[in-house]
Amino acid sequence: MPRQNNNPRRQNYNPQPQQNNNPRRNPQPQQNNNPQQNNNPQQQVPDPTIEPPKWGFVFKLSLFSIPYFYLIFFHYSIDSEFRRSIIINAGLSLAGFFVTVRMIPVVARLLLRRGICGLDINKEGTPRGNVKVPEALGIVVALVFFVVWHAPYYAAIACVAFMTLLGFVDDGLNVPWRVKLVLPSIAALSLLMAYTGHTTIVIPKPLVPHIGIEILDLGWIYKLYMWLLAIFCTNSINIHAGLNGLEVGQTVVITYAILIHNIMQIGTLTDRQYKLPHVFSIYFVQPLLATSLALFSYNWYPSSVFVGDTYTYFAGMTLAVVGILGHFSETLLIFFLPQVLNFLLSLPQLSGYIPCPRHRLPRFNHQTGLLTGTNDGTLINFFLRNLGPKSEKSLCIYLLVFQGIACGFCFLLRHFLAGWYK
Repeated sequence: MPRQNNNPRRQNYNPQPQQNNNPRRNPQPQQNNNPQQNNNPQQQVPDPTIEPPKWGFVFKLSLFSIPYFYLIFFHYSIDSEFRRSIIINAGLSLAGFFVTVRMIPVVARLLLRRGICGLDINKEGTPRGNVKVPEALGIVVALVFFVVWHAPYYAAIACVAFMTLLGFVDDGLNVPWRVKLVLPSIAALSLLMAYTGHTTIVIPKPLVPHIGIEILDLGWIYKLYMWLLAIFCTNSINIHAGLNGLEVGQTVVITYAILIHNIMQIGTLTDRQYKLPHVFSIYFVQPLLATSLALFSYNWYPSSVFVGDTYTYFAGMTLAVVGILGHFSETLLIFFLPQVLNFLLSLPQLSGYIPCPRHRLPRFNHQTGLLTGTNDGTLINFFLRNLGPKSEKSLCIYLLVFQGIACGFCFLLRHFLAGWYK
């Protein structure tokens, strides 16, 4: 039964009945009278075929970068030094995109040979439901990201690397949930110890006449908030999952929003000291966006690779680091509004108040080919219960559009409550 697996996105492939067909996994020379086949197993089993990237889909997504570059070159008068460094980082990120595209098929074949793969539960009973899909391809995105990005923020890199390692281990060993919740809290401690920014918040404009101050220093309470934010971001993308392209898609939407937010801050602020954290954020987010788009080209419906917990933990911690060191952690939480709603819907089951199955995915109707919602507390099932049965692709589009609306709402909310300055 698929509900017996710990991974909420797919069913592990159990290769035991087929292991004899792959001499690299379970060689049995005593049953083979041809010693030459045993000496060269690559002649027996050809490398698995990985579907090519969806270039047309990536091109459409890249068009969303036009507003970002318009703000850089035309709308705002940005310091030439900042603009030059941002463009250099963008060029390196573009190179990282093509490297990631080339590396994914290579690593995917290696993972298939080692049995790190799964079956797509949402296609169970169809021909695609029996296809082994390589898992944990987020490791490629993380490795290229570490090569492209460089800065003196070693605590930030340590946090991201630690969570990437945990995700890759989880893809292979299915780490218990209690461990997944504890380890991000440990990883975030080093980030908070290296944090040297302010601990103040801007009082919303409508409340200033009643409170009498515009800036409030929260001290250790603000650091506690950032610590909890890092834990939440790291796990929220992993929880809001279960559809082809959803994990990478929500990350791509949020990164686009973060880039536009940072450019707006750089273009409107006058103090160079306040601009630097947003420039740092762009250095971090551009490689994340480029490598994620490369993975998205393989993971979009129908997925030829799975991102795995490796990617969800990597992306979640990276976004948390960007929000904390970029000094817009409150704004980041609003960008994560769909993930917050998904967490609130999941809380009764995650807390054990309501029984929580291994999988909380929607049901796949073999006759109609559509997904129908269950009573499990996830945003995916909530959408299906209210919008009716949907195909996996259309449901993912609905959820990603909702993610974009949430990011747009964040910009509108900032404008009315605090202005563009934080």
